[in-house]
Amino acid sequence: MTKTTPKRNFVEKESSEAAAFSTATAVKSKTTSTGTTYLSEESEGNRKSLKDYFDEAKDMIKADGAPPRWFSPLECGSHSPDSPLLLFLPGIDGVGVGLTRQHQRLGKIFDVWSLHIPVKDRTSFTGLVQLIERTIRSEHNHSPNKPIYLVGESLGACFALAVAARNPHIDLVLVLSNPATSFSMSVPQSTISLLEFIPGQMTLTLCHILSSMTGDPLKMAIDNVVKGISVPPTIQDLSTYLSVLADILPNETLLWKLELLKSASAYANARLHSVKAQTLILYSGKDQMMPSEEEGQRLSRELPNCQTRRFDDNGHFLLLEEGVDLVTIIKGAGYYRRGKCINYVSDFIPLTTTEFNKFCEEIRLRSDLTSPVMLSTLEDGKIVADLSGIPSEGPVLYVGYHNLLGLEAFPMVQQFMIQRNVLVRCVAHPMFFESKDGGLPDFEGNDTLRIVGGVPASAVNLYKLLSSKSHVMLHPGGMREALHRKGEEYKLFWPESSEFVRMSSTFGAKIIPFGAVGEDDIAQIVLDYNDQMRIPFLKSQIEEMNKRVVKLRTDITGEVANQPVHLPLPIPKIPGRFYYYFGKPIETKGRKQELRDRKKSQKLYLQVKGEVENCIAYLKEKRQNDPYRNILPRLIYQATHGFRAQVPTFEL
Repeated sequence: MTKTTPKRNFVEKESSEAAAFSTATAVKSKTTSTGTTYLSEESEGNRKSLKDYFDEAKDMIKADGAPPRWFSPLECGSHSPDSPLLLFLPGIDGVGVGLTRQHQRLGKIFDVWSLHIPVKDRTSFTGLVQLIERTIRSEHNHSPNKPIYLVGESLGACFALAVAARNPHIDLVLVLSNPATSFSMSVPQSTISLLEFIPGQMTLTLCHILSSMTGDPLKMAIDNVVKGISVPPTIQDLSTYLSVLADILPNETLLWKLELLKSASAYANARLHSVKAQTLILYSGKDQMMPSEEEGQRLSRELPNCQTRRFDDNGHFLLLEEGVDLVTIIKGAGYYRRGKCINYVSDFIPLTTTEFNKFCEEIRLRSDLTSPVMLSTLEDGKIVADLSGIPSEGPVLYVGYHNLLGLEAFPMVQQFMIQRNVLVRCVAHPMFFESKDGGLPDFEGNDTLRIVGGVPASAVNLYKLLSSKSHVMLHPGGMREALHRKGEEYKLFWPESSEFVRMSSTFGAKIIPFGAVGEDDIAQIVLDYNDQMRIPFLKSQIEEMNKRVVKLRTDITGEVANQPVHLPLPIPKIPGRFYYYFGKPIETKGRKQELRDRKKSQKLYLQVKGEVENCIAYLKEKRQNDPYRNILPRLIYQATHGFRAQVPTFEL
């Protein structure tokens, strides 16, 4: 059952059957003939601002005498029926519209409910925890195979931790923004006694809260107000914001909320050992209300299943700040799932234009320095200097050599999107997708890999990708090629058996062998695995790391199974150029019965391997005739033709 209020842009939630109504979405998609969406376009004109937060908060607190309750923003109603539930637990304001800048995107992949705590409500911490608890238990009983997301901001993060500690049997995913578990060391804690005895302190406290919400320019303006300096006309909205904030947090309510923070922080900290839920902590580097950076690091050590993300230039109210996209953050951490376990195919969310542009910006230096050349082969065997020979419909399996540290992967993904609007899903080592034990430390490259559709290497995941008609990048040599030793450039380390041929034929996938050349023009290895194992300190680090990392191909022998994780030490060269050559597609459609025969399957496997070696040899020979192989001629060309101009290459 739902109640709707014409003047408000939300519906109140009363039961697990309550339906969320939605406004029309403003997102368009680019779709291939196979029905696969590769890139969605955001409507930037509908992106909300901080002003929207204050407008909505002002509307929410009008004549509000009801008890705490859930509501669902109307703009969050476009999700699919299998979307997981997301409960937003607000910070000290209690209004529940702290996700207003996130609603549009969150509403496409979550069923979003927000908790509203009225201004005059004095429900105790325990009472609020029980309210949240009743909701998650009811929803868990209704959909036991779905996770429930608790997004907690500041005070709300303490509620989330408390509920998780009391309900370890429920599949919860916690996303905590600047948790108030550090309240005892915070600025607000020190103001409690002052607020009780010095009424004038109220304005300064609200100004401090407002400055944490509005960013650096207004912080300077607020300083001017406090110092009695005249207010420039450009900050006339400040008085309006301050007035709304005073209505949200009048003196008695602010005192009550600070006491609530104190109780919530103490309760959550005392029960951290009981929290088993998957947790993602977002902490700001410039939080002036609480020591969030230190607290985020502490909690990551205390909680067993926890990742963190640091936001260097943001303040306490992170989710209201410009440029912070919670959906992208959740995707990058690998935390979005619709079931008990993440499905890297069905749970994948297509990139938005903003995400793709950010991806391009992240690899811009690499692309600019290496100026990739893309060659493909048409059906008649003609080689062309673009990707027009690449099929638009899947499934397609691109099989090739893995350059040093996988340097060739991201530029390939970028060019396929730009030239063909095709998203190539990279099959990568599982350690890039694991957190803490069994994986690599969190870093931005891991998030980027997940956002652009990276998938952990496994037979099950390859099966799912091909069955969904995806375009897949596969390197049979895996880590052994990407972390090769000195003098092993462009040497294939493939298994003896045909791992991918029969699976490709099951779905009629086209197999495209390709070569990528250029690592030897970018860097030279000075310390490889063999060198590092002779140095005691490095040897112990490698051995310790390999005890934790997930191991692949433990059931086979040979050099391809020799995949110890380490980091080769290369020194950069004056940048050369990357070259990609995609051979003629090999059809497996209609050959399922034929390729069940091991000999015929092995023959095709060796054919693909031979084609990859031929592609590499072709590029190594042809690049000798490229007048722009070195970066200096390329820079001269771009200086005269424009720095976005495509630099020519050798004649075909």
